Amino acid sequence: MIESGNEVSRFKDYNRQSIDQLLNKFQLTLEIAEPGQDIRGSFWGDEEAGLVGHTLVVRADTPLHSILHETCHFICMDSLRREQLDTNAGGDYDEENAVCYLQILLADEIPAYGRRKMLHDMDAWGYSFRLGSAEAWFHGDAEDARQWLFSADLIDADDRPTYTLRRAAH
Repeated sequence: MIESGNEVSRFKDYNRQSIDQLLNKFQLTLEIAEPGQDIRGSFWGDEEAGLVGHTLVVRADTPLHSILHETCHFICMDSLRREQLDTNAGGDYDEENAVCYLQILLADEIPAYGRRKMLHDMDAWGYSFRLGSAEAWFHGDAEDARQWLFSADLIDADDRPTYTLRRAAH
């Protein structure tokens, strides 16, 4: 899905320990597949991250935005879906928007990555927003996603992650 000529940040280029620490806050374990090996649990295939139970599966070439996107799916799904998780995170339109918003917030947890690179990577991969870019959406059209996360107690009133998992559907 990455648009030609638009390179994105990859797992291999960042500190694994900082990614592990973030995932551990959400009861996720990191599994690394060998180069060229299929990534089990990957909905999109190729180098995209996979989810199986409480395990996030990546390869060295997995885009960092994919790691955070799948992590945020895990965070945003209710406990019943989380217990049955294998490849397809499911969810509805509102939850998908919340996932996108939260992955932008959590990008700041990865040293030398942050929101600016996340927004670039989202655009390069081909996320589509009606305002034309991830940044325009985040700053000008994402209040519904923000409210969804706040109502689920996944962020506080100042847009800070609460480092909890969604409990029940709302």
